[in-house]
Amino acid sequence: MGLQRHISFRSAIGLVVANVIGVGIFTTTGFQAADLGNPLLILFLWTLGGTLAYFGALCYGELGAAMPYAGAEYVYLRETYGLSFGVMSAFVSLTAGFPAPIAAALKSLMIYLSAVVPLLDSPKLVMGLLKINDLIAIGLVWALAAIQLRSGQKSIQFNNLVTLVKVTGIIVIIFAAAAFGRGETANFSYVSVAYQGMGMMATFTALATSLIFVMFCYSGWNAAAYVASEIIEPQRNLPRALVAGTVIVTVLYLGLNAVYLYGANVDQLAGKVEVGLVAARALFGSWGVALVTVVLVVSLLASASAMTIAGPRVAFALGGDVTALRWLAKTNSAGTPVNAILTQGTVTSVLIVSGRVDQILQYAGFTLALMSALAVSCVMVLRVRMPELSRPFRLRGYPLPPLFYLAVTLWTLAWAFLGRPLESSLALLTVASGGALYWLSRVRGAS
Repeated sequence: MGLQRHISFRSAIGLVVANVIGVGIFTTTGFQAADLGNPLLILFLWTLGGTLAYFGALCYGELGAAMPYAGAEYVYLRETYGLSFGVMSAFVSLTAGFPAPIAAALKSLMIYLSAVVPLLDSPKLVMGLLKINDLIAIGLVWALAAIQLRSGQKSIQFNNLVTLVKVTGIIVIIFAAAAFGRGETANFSYVSVAYQGMGMMATFTALATSLIFVMFCYSGWNAAAYVASEIIEPQRNLPRALVAGTVIVTVLYLGLNAVYLYGANVDQLAGKVEVGLVAARALFGSWGVALVTVVLVVSLLASASAMTIAGPRVAFALGGDVTALRWLAKTNSAGTPVNAILTQGTVTSVLIVSGRVDQILQYAGFTLALMSALAVSCVMVLRVRMPELSRPFRLRGYPLPPLFYLAVTLWTLAWAFLGRPLESSLALLTVASGGALYWLSRVRGAS
């Protein structure tokens, strides 16, 4: 049956916002506080991350309008550098790009719920296999997959609803903190003792590692590009949705980080996964914790929902090109890629029980940054190699946006590798495995 065009401009914006605002903004500020210990540097990194996402959205807008097909990076890399690069990108999306953020989002959701319902944090294993919070997280993976399998339109409607609730809740938190939160403006100038003793090398490493977290938090600004073949009038609506969604997210992110730093200083936030609850408890007391918990749970669920929609479209596109993986392109009567959704759900379930939130975030962040950099480079390569290509949307200020994006991303990847070599090496191994998959598919196809 194939994919069907049913996603409106507003729903495409909602998909971007829901995809981006997930686990990262509610967890990683604590990791940045531990690594950097300087609130102004933290806010600078979130501003830089928003700028990078905006430039990336412009680049994807040009590519997506010229090639409005499902798959995003997979399509852009395939058309620019060949099928081997496309397969590597698709493999990253299938193993890390979407399953890892979904796993991190749902694990974080359970961490926040456990703060309110301690029973959920029990170390006891259910049937000797899984902790109860991991079991519930896996159950949510398959509940979201079931919604997507039933109907693509129903899943978009569900995503629209939870995104509206999420954005409204975040705005309420920001304004409530400013209006009557019991915070301290002195927190914005307070720096940790550890930061005061950091040398230049340690500072660069900490900045790069923290920026990887920030870039991960903004990952998803390209979400609408993955479902381009299902967007109504994609040449017009896709670029607009990418840019509008990114701007909305950047404003909300800066507002939330201001709330965190207003409610607690960097020492109090350092290393905390549940930074939202730490700040809410200081700002509002017990009722604020309850409010923030509800918003966080809805936000994380919305993020997981959006990625459950977007991710399988990459596998679907891959299955259409590689004979050995043709089964990934199978759709049901509702026009949803059945096997791609089931495969993503399986990988996500494995990741939920295999690592901590910060490890999953760093692993996914490194791979996503690398693949997005390769995709952004396609803008410049195609401008030279295919000047005749129809470009309904051309980014302004060329070549500044792609050059800036590439320079900052590559600098970050190099320093992040030095800071977290294990997670970064696993990320590079994932990319290499994608190359091996391409080689095996060619061998099988030739035999």
